[in-house]
Amino acid sequence: MKLHQLFEMQKALDTYIQKNHQTNETFTERGLALLVELSELANETRCFKFWSTKGPSANDVILEEYVDSIHFLLSLGIEKNFDGLEEWPAGESTDQNLTQLFIQTGRSIYTFLDSLTFEDYKNIWVNYGALANTLGFTEDQIIQAYIDKNEENYARQRSGY
Repeated sequence: MKLHQLFEMQKALDTYIQKNHQTNETFTERGLALLVELSELANETRCFKFWSTKGPSANDVILEEYVDSIHFLLSLGIEKNFDGLEEWPAGESTDQNLTQLFIQTGRSIYTFLDSLTFEDYKNIWVNYGALANTLGFTEDQIIQAYIDKNEENYARQRSGY
């Protein structure tokens, strides 16, 4: 998947938010936001809720939570000048179940937030690719959902969200 368009859209949104909120250094907050969004995604899949018979949320809800994470993942990469990552490092099929994959993805985020290396940043993308594969999301679905959510985020900013 080509990431250039998504990085450019995220740069514009980040600039808009920074200008309207007079913020500068928000890397740590965006790192935590990525972890929160990953948890919200896991919550919508309900993959870990062994005590419940209720199924996962609708696919469109899960996809929206997924791209919420992508916004923050892009933003962190921009902050560290890793936005030259042109291709999404593909997430391989894995024998991990979804719960294990969420734990591994969270671990990769924590590792990157500690190391701040390009390799660890790419590893988060690999894990998100594996999540996308496991959840059955296509490249086109992800891109369109990101574009839709990006527009919604601008509307939220204009309305004082």
